[in-house]
Amino acid sequence: MRVLLQRVTQASVCLADDPTPVARIERGLLAFVGVFPDDSTQAINWLADKLLGLRIFADEANAMNLSLTDIGGELLVVSQFTLAADVSRGRRPGFSSAAAPDEARARFDEFVAALSARGQPVQTGRFGEDMQVALTNDGPATFLLER
Repeated sequence: MRVLLQRVTQASVCLADDPTPVARIERGLLAFVGVFPDDSTQAINWLADKLLGLRIFADEANAMNLSLTDIGGELLVVSQFTLAADVSRGRRPGFSSAAAPDEARARFDEFVAALSARGQPVQTGRFGEDMQVALTNDGPATFLLER
């Protein structure tokens, strides 16, 4: 699993054919999630713990010392199969390394459930839909988590 994590002051997701947001957050994290066929429950739990515990928010001394949980921040998780793309050859990305849609949906849902089970409210986009994501990256601060 690959998670592209962005610290945001706001983020929202709309379906491509409807400007009404299906999810919206204020200060917190936007997590784009790419799923691979060999992703395990152990990896999903590790990533959930890492995401929630990563100290990437400023404390009173303006040092990155606080986690999403520490600040009571919000979380938006969006499936993004292009994170599993292979761009090592040619000019067109290959997606054969991505999990099949049914497997990816199950692992994505497992990841969201793991975050929720740790007490973090989670908003999501719509799996497999064409979405428009808007965000204001805070910092900018972007982190790549892989397991």
